[in-house]
Parts: sequence; C-alpha cells; structure tokens
Amino acid sequence: MLPAPNFTPRKQIPLIETFFTAAAVALRIVSNPLGNVFQKQLTAKGHHPLLVNFLTYFLLSVVCLVIAFNVHWKSLPQPFWFYSIAGGIVGALGNGFLVKALQKGELSVLGPINSYKAIVSIIVGIFLLGEVPNLWGLLGIALVVYGSYFVLDTTEEKFSWSLFKRREIQFRLWAMIFTAIEAVFVKKVILLSSVSVAFLSWCWFGGFFSLLLLFIYRMNLKLELQKIKQADFGKYALLVACIGTMQATTNYAFSHMPVGYALALFQLSIIVSVLLGHRMFNEKDVRKKMIGSVIMIVGSVVIILK
Repeated sequence: MLPAPNFTPRKQIPLIETFFTAAAVALRIVSNPLGNVFQKQLTAKGHHPLLVNFLTYFLLSVVCLVIAFNVHWKSLPQPFWFYSIAGGIVGALGNGFLVKALQKGELSVLGPINSYKAIVSIIVGIFLLGEVPNLWGLLGIALVVYGSYFVLDTTEEKFSWSLFKRREIQFRLWAMIFTAIEAVFVKKVILLSSVSVAFLSWCWFGGFFSLLLLFIYRMNLKLELQKIKQADFGKYALLVACIGTMQATTNYAFSHMPVGYALALFQLSIIVSVLLGHRMFNEKDVRKKMIGSVIMIVGSVVIILK
C-alpha cells in the first residue's frame, strides 16, 4: 500500500504572511491620510495642534493598558529602552510638526511632500552608512523633485524658494525628517521586542514627550481642554482609531519587509491625500496634483529599487 500523501501546510504560510502584509500596507495607506483629515478638522475648530497630538498619544496609551500586563518588561534588553526613548522624542516632534502644518496647509499639497522622505534617507545613508546612490537612485531623486513641481506649482508662490518660506511647508518638512528617523528607531524596537510591544512603546513614549512639549510651550492646558466640546468626542475617537491603525500596520509591515520597501509602498497614500483634500476641503487643481503625485511615487519606487 502506498503511503498517504503528506499535506503539510508549510507552503501556505508564506502566502498567508504575504496576504496579511499586503492588507497591513493597504490599511496603512488609507488610515494615514484619513487621520490627517481629522487632525485638520480639529485644528480648524481652534484646537491647539500640540494638544491634538498629545491627546492622540494619551488615548492610545490608555487603550494599550489592556495588553500591557502580559508583557515581561524586565526581560527586555537595555537597547530597547534607548531606541524607545529616542523614537518617542523624534516621533512626538514629527507628529507635532505634522499637525501644526495641517492647521493651515492644504492636505493635497502637504501629503505629497512626504515623498521627499526617500531623499532624506539617501542623504542620511551617505554620511552614516557610506551608501552613495547610483544612477537609479539619482533618477529617482530627479523624479521626486519633478513630480513635486506639479504639486507645489498649484500654490500661490509656485515652485520656488519663496514657497519654502511658508510656515506650513517648513513644518511639513520637519515632520517628514523626524518621522523618517523615527521609522529606523521603530524597526530597531521591533527587532528587540515584538510588533505589539513596539506599539506600546510608541504610544507611551510618544505620549510622554508630547506632554513635555505642552510644558515647554507653556500651554494653558485647562483653557485648551475647555475648548473641547461633546460634539468633538467623535472626531477624536475616529482620529485615535486611524492613528492607532496606522502605527499598528506600520509596525507589522516593518516586521515583514525592509523599512525602505515599506516606506516606498506607503507613498501610495499621497493619492488618497490629494483625493481627500479635494473632497473634504474643496482643494483645487486636483488633476495636476494627481499627476505630480504619481510621478513622485514612481521616483520613490525607483530609489528603493536602485
């Protein structure tokens, strides 16, 4: 009698992982610009950007208490705490600058600027890693800059140096730089712990340093909290859900692929930002912004595949 065939499901595991990774990337692409919409809506109603930033971290930290008791904190290595603190600092700064930029800037303009993150990673790599870009990398940089011309040319200043004197553009660039650095620290924390522990770390340390920012800027916390009405609770709940989904799916993607590849795929959220900016805030020149966004996405992918 012939032996029964072996139907070991091991070959199905990579397929399942690929499916969940693709789903995580898709959720991240949608949740990030959706969160930006709620951030912009809340700041437009007079809520201070730094308070919106802190409350997002704080509410997520409260939710995280449910799973925190199952973590063996004493067994975590010392570098975990270093990268968690460093990630919390740059993450709080990056998200603070982002919310500040969204307060006055157009979502359909500020979203595509994030493609410059690939260029930032190349510049940092030259000095810290000695990684000099080849012709493909230079081509990708050229495409990102060329695509940004279409997007930024829709502003009053057009694509010029005077454009970068605008505060919201400067805030968005700083947010991009800090979040690009944060991505490296998050990856380190994941490697030293797990996806869920890294998420806890991101929420708690980000919340702590966001709170410090409130004191550094001497904000009247009691006065700012009084501006929050019952009608705003739903917006904050949706914001927390979007940002929580964004970071959780980011961590999952980082744990299953190189950070560079993940950041390139995340650039697809540019298109969502342009569409939401047009739909939710009646921002103009959507066709030109879409063309520029697609060119910038291609440039980001070319850089990663160099």
